[in-house]
Amino acid sequence: MQKKVAPAQKALRIVSLDFCSDQFVLKLVDRSRILALSPDAVKDFSYMREAAKGLPHVRPTAEDVLILEPDLIVRSYGGGPNAEGFFNSAGVPVITLGWASDIDGIMSVMRKTSEKLGEPERGLAVVNDMQARISALKTPSAQREALYMTPTGVTTGEGSLIHEMIVTAGLTNFQTQPGWRSLPLERLVYDKPDMIAAAFFDSNVNDTDAWGSANHPIARAQMANLPTVSLQGAWTSCGGWFLMDAIEALAAAPLGQNREPPRDL
Repeated sequence: MQKKVAPAQKALRIVSLDFCSDQFVLKLVDRSRILALSPDAVKDFSYMREAAKGLPHVRPTAEDVLILEPDLIVRSYGGGPNAEGFFNSAGVPVITLGWASDIDGIMSVMRKTSEKLGEPERGLAVVNDMQARISALKTPSAQREALYMTPTGVTTGEGSLIHEMIVTAGLTNFQTQPGWRSLPLERLVYDKPDMIAAAFFDSNVNDTDAWGSANHPIARAQMANLPTVSLQGAWTSCGGWFLMDAIEALAAAPLGQNREPPRDL
């Protein structure tokens, strides 16, 4: 039986089980404290992928994780719904990241996670930076509508973090129905947003589905004829501080001009 170590004691053998938790671990703790990350830590949809290079990876299975003898596990969804209870019963404490549905939620998760990792100052610095960046956003002179679009033809309305991203950027969400849905092709026949917020088009993970609504001529025409803000998939793939990059890109995009994201993190 391994000795249980409280997270506040600054565990020195930390294992992260999924790429969402990878982001927080890489942001908040020194590399010397990281025992292993998820295999997705270096993928193109991982915001902290550059920082993850050179660190060991582990599959989120009980056998592979326990053989490493970690003194702390951090996870969002990795290992499945019973992972926290299982690893706790094996004597290994677990930090399960909270779910954020808005910007305040992201800040709350950052503060709580940093405290549990024994790095409250680092978490507070991230939160303060987010608040400063939000305060610095320029309110557009005219109300503009943005339609969020992915290569698989998915968009979202009120009740999602993406909706909060659009609103925080000073825009109105073109998708008026709540939740995650297919692109509103029927509405796009007679109504148009002012811009397209295109996410994951830089990734090979969400390739355009030949049968999906994003491949429909109506949807393709939106990206061809409307100002398109290209959002890196890594900005929106997890609910983290990096959503600010997407918010700033949307807020700064002028009408009538496409805005490509920077290639460097």
